[in-house]
Amino acid sequence: MTYRLFEGKEHAASYWKYRISPSDHLIQQLLDFLEKHRGRPFELAVDVGCGSGQGTLLLSKHFASVVGTDVSPAQLEVALQQAKEPNITYRQSAAEELPFADSSADLVTAMSAFHWFDRPQFLHEAHRVLKPQGSLALLNYTIDMELSYPDCCKNTLNQVCEEFYATLQPYRSPHLGQSSIEFYREAYASIPYPNKE
Repeated sequence: MTYRLFEGKEHAASYWKYRISPSDHLIQQLLDFLEKHRGRPFELAVDVGCGSGQGTLLLSKHFASVVGTDVSPAQLEVALQQAKEPNITYRQSAAEELPFADSSADLVTAMSAFHWFDRPQFLHEAHRVLKPQGSLALLNYTIDMELSYPDCCKNTLNQVCEEFYATLQPYRSPHLGQSSIEFYREAYASIPYPNKE
């Protein structure tokens, strides 16, 4: 089942301002995997559930064309305001109905969005649009982690984060349960690709 949230204009603006972006290191890991299994050049990347476009923007440095898709017109409006690169475009679409030809994309990503999709339908659709040896990247972060900081305040920092997350837990979507990690483990296990990390 698909869940539609975060579509208001104020929420979209907050997404751009406060949302955690994938690190350059993580993006480089994606590119290294894609290069190893498919090779260059990198032509088309599709960033599904792109929200306000942070991940789309990061991919634009490495692909001839990057298309961000989202169901929310407000999220796409914010993304368009931030996209200055000529190789970025945005399209409104559901993750389960991607507006791309079969075997057209080198990379399909869902950066902290996969858990909101109808997962089996999205995985089928991503497979349809990927080129042979293309890559599917399902990225997410978790609150089940330990932070590190040089020297003085590692324990205090982790204690503050634990209190913060405990305060937010009652407001977490029931769809996600205690943690979305299981969604990603199940997806990983169900994807039949011979090469996966």
